[in-house]
Amino acid sequence: MLKISKKSMEKFVFVYAIFISLFHFYINIRGGLSDLWFNAAHFSFLASLGFLTYRVFDSSDRDYVPLFDIILALLALIPFFYIMGFEESLYQEAEGTMRFWDLNIAVLSIILSIEITRRTTGLIIPAIMLTAIGYILFFGKLLTGVFAFGGMTVSRFLYRMYFTSEGLFGSIATISSTYVFMFILFAAFLLKSGAGDFIVDLSRVVTSKFRGGAGHVAVFSSALMGTISGSAVANTVSTGSITIPMMKKNGFKPIFAAGVETAASTGGQIMPPIMGAGAFIMAQITQIPFVTIIAVSVLPAILYFASIGFYIHIHAKKHDIQVQESDVKIWPILREGFHFLIPLSVLIGLLVYGFTPTYAAGIAIAAIIAASWLTKTKRMGVKQVLEALALGSKNMVVTGVLLVGVGIIVGAINISGIGVIFSQLIMEWSQGKLIIAIALIAIASLILGMGLPVTASYVVLAVLSAPALVGLMLSPEMAGLVSAGVVVPEAVSYLLAAHLIIFWLSQDSNLTPPVCLAAFAAAGIAGTHPMKTGFQSWILGKGLYIVPLLFAFSPLITGSWIEKFEVFAFAIVGLVAFTITVENYWDRKLYIWERILFGLSCLLLLSQDSLFDLEGYFDLVPNVHIVGLILFVLVMFMHKVKKQ
Repeated sequence: MLKISKKSMEKFVFVYAIFISLFHFYINIRGGLSDLWFNAAHFSFLASLGFLTYRVFDSSDRDYVPLFDIILALLALIPFFYIMGFEESLYQEAEGTMRFWDLNIAVLSIILSIEITRRTTGLIIPAIMLTAIGYILFFGKLLTGVFAFGGMTVSRFLYRMYFTSEGLFGSIATISSTYVFMFILFAAFLLKSGAGDFIVDLSRVVTSKFRGGAGHVAVFSSALMGTISGSAVANTVSTGSITIPMMKKNGFKPIFAAGVETAASTGGQIMPPIMGAGAFIMAQITQIPFVTIIAVSVLPAILYFASIGFYIHIHAKKHDIQVQESDVKIWPILREGFHFLIPLSVLIGLLVYGFTPTYAAGIAIAAIIAASWLTKTKRMGVKQVLEALALGSKNMVVTGVLLVGVGIIVGAINISGIGVIFSQLIMEWSQGKLIIAIALIAIASLILGMGLPVTASYVVLAVLSAPALVGLMLSPEMAGLVSAGVVVPEAVSYLLAAHLIIFWLSQDSNLTPPVCLAAFAAAGIAGTHPMKTGFQSWILGKGLYIVPLLFAFSPLITGSWIEKFEVFAFAIVGLVAFTITVENYWDRKLYIWERILFGLSCLLLLSQDSLFDLEGYFDLVPNVHIVGLILFVLVMFMHKVKKQ
């Protein structure tokens, strides 16, 4: 078979990737294409780039690009050019006809989407895509009961998957081609301008005075890196290559170091202002402004990273890991890297002012280039700009083709109405109990996460279970008003809380065995067993399960800012109590009665009356948080006395 050397193809791929980024940048800033055309172009360009960079099998020869892949790359361009030239088929379909080539191009688009998704993400998502197609066209009508579906003609299905906003080039693809692409491109420019080194150096200085400082470097740097990358695996690879060896040198065991990096890097997708692709999808589904989502996500993200920091502190005390002093001074670092704050400030400022995330990201990219010239050592010239453009497109391939492919699954769910059925089942199985519904969604998230990336897992779960979750969170009176069509502003907060619960729970696939890609990446750097690393990261990442309970049972999302800060303050102490209870250690190993009382204080500090009805048992004390805080202080005092 005719093959082209990888070295020769890399030059073309580099130029082609630059073109793709420039194309997206121009259309997102200036416009000029309809959503249907732009989304088709988005898929065609990224899929063709993917076929040139991802082989048929993992075992395929990486030194050459076979002719078959080049043909597929060319075929991937057809969906875009065909829809530009023959969009009048839309009007013919209105009269009940679809031409022969319309049907064939629609079939080709679906096949190409399945194949490039298989190459980039594995077999699970293509299998779900095929199942969704089979359900709509064939075996849905063979089923009985609630999952029965009357079926649909092949031509009608192909029309809805290719020509409408319900399928491949619909709303999910719009999010990918606009918000997600521009923010990934923004992250690529920041990284190429040297932001990664600045973040790690700044983290080392800030955490150098803390016990187990190297571990806190991983947390602090991953939190900062999460503000620009929004990817757990990317965070693990970029910061972990520095922080994991640093933690091992500081005295941490390799498996604990890898677990810390995995858990911290997972926080990248819940850390504002980017929060990964899922946050943009959330804004599209809920119609809640993106700036509102990132504003309410700041305090929960701090809680998550703080929970990991508490584990590190107690682990360092237990194993006598001392402070790791750093000779690096903060002012030289800030002097060399202060310009990185300019594009982030521009981005946040434009979002707050009311500009769209897409436009804000575009202006922030220009701000990165301009700000780099305020320094002498990190100026972005033509070479660095071109490399950043190419890196943005390459980093977007997996996410882009995945979100387009997921459009088939979401389209099938909407067409069949199975999302409504699933929500009804959750309502029935949970017996009206919100805590049971959250547990069911957590289990479903864990199962989906074994095969789906985080973003896909969130999309599927949001479509299937968010309506049920919102229904359980609303009071009966408010639910009645909403169902009657009355606009209730408070209901929007509960809608956001429900989606944030699902979004947070969907992150567990990064660190929960058996499929935990971020943990596998960290294990490769640390030289540890992947599954054991995943289990360690799962222990350290318990905040992913605790904080969403606060979304449901406290005003952390739905209340006023005073209420949010109150919950946040007590939750910080509650997480300390939780970590002490789990680790069974503070200044020394706990006595059994100390562990029980620390656990009880944690329960009180993190609970609300709607979860445990604890206020019903404490009629004289209106706030169980105060009881928990007093109990925590007393137990801590007795612990200190017993140590002496």
